Amino acid sequence: MAKFLIIALLAVLVWWMVTGRWPWQAKPTRLQRQTDRARKLLSVPAGATRPDIHAAHRRLIATVHPDRGGSTAMVHRANEARDLLIAQLPVEHQIPSSKEDQ
Repeated sequence: MAKFLIIALLAVLVWWMVTGRWPWQAKPTRLQRQTDRARKLLSVPAGATRPDIHAAHRRLIATVHPDRGGSTAMVHRANEARDLLIAQLPVEHQIPSSKEDQ
């Protein structure tokens, strides 16, 4: 019985090391994975506001812009990340203020 428990524990630990989640946790959806990647790319926390997302986007664009030695692919990825995170905001945070649009 003890051998079975040890083998089961090792199997669970291997599962966690390979997949990054426990076997009883739900698999993240595609949208959750994309949102996590976008947050990581822009370096913003889960509760980031619209101004936080725009500021992080500007900082990233300043470093990956083709005029600064970056690539257009990275600019497109940054723009997609910004758009995805803004679309995920609650409605009251999506309404742009006139100062941000200028």
